Amino acid sequence: MAAYRTEIHAHLIHKQTEFKEHNERAWNQNNYQALINRYGRPEEISEKIKQNPIWRLHPFNKYLGDVPGKKVVHLMGSNGVKGTALALLGAQVKVIDFSQENAAFASELAAAAGVSVEYVVSDVLSLPKEHVNGEADIVLMELGVLHYLIDLHPLLDVVKQLLKPGGRFVLHEFHPVSTKLITSTGKKHKVTGNYFDPEIESHTVAFSKHMPGEEQNKLSKVVQRKWTLGELVTSVGQSGLVIKVLEEEPNHKMHDIGLPKTYTLVAEKSFE
Repeated sequence: MAAYRTEIHAHLIHKQTEFKEHNERAWNQNNYQALINRYGRPEEISEKIKQNPIWRLHPFNKYLGDVPGKKVVHLMGSNGVKGTALALLGAQVKVIDFSQENAAFASELAAAAGVSVEYVVSDVLSLPKEHVNGEADIVLMELGVLHYLIDLHPLLDVVKQLLKPGGRFVLHEFHPVSTKLITSTGKKHKVTGNYFDPEIESHTVAFSKHMPGEEQNKLSKVVQRKWTLGELVTSVGQSGLVIKVLEEEPNHKMHDIGLPKTYTLVAEKSFE
């Protein structure tokens, strides 16, 4: 059985490489302009972040502990908003993401906020060895990132290699009930999906909604695989990380009360 498992993971790694190239192409196509459309110029959003950086880290900030002086790695850290907020709070921040356009916006944002954020343009599964040094106090991932991976085990291997003994992995993600199962329109909720479906899907890249209609049609699509909570918890447990918290967070919109919207998983690297 172990031999089959090794072969399966090897096959998935090969397929992940193909999908990574596809997704990377999509996220390097007009994303900088989409960020401007969404947030405004970096100097504008930096002023808002400086007013209340802790708010940008809600609701998972309570699991970060005392941030000043800590080494934080934000995997698939996108536009650098969270990284800039963490740096403003005194953390030593490294953001890793494969989008050059995200990196350009994030670098301008950090400079405008007057903080230092190291941005490494790389696929998380192909990090240069000098960045995988077992020194991070916290590895953070958040909102709309896991579905770009068709096998969670290589990711969790990277997380373990990044963390120092006793270091903490904080994952804040959309709840699969809202992404895999239910479609909501106003007051109506319909079960339109299959929670257990492992299908690899093709979707419009997330930032497309911040582009004009005629530009949306020109954007490349991304490849995604959506995970159940059971699949995630099992993968984290098998990685050797020790799960400390799994908090499911409610949707606060009036018509969605009672439905889970997001969750936060916290796991730690043991000292052994």
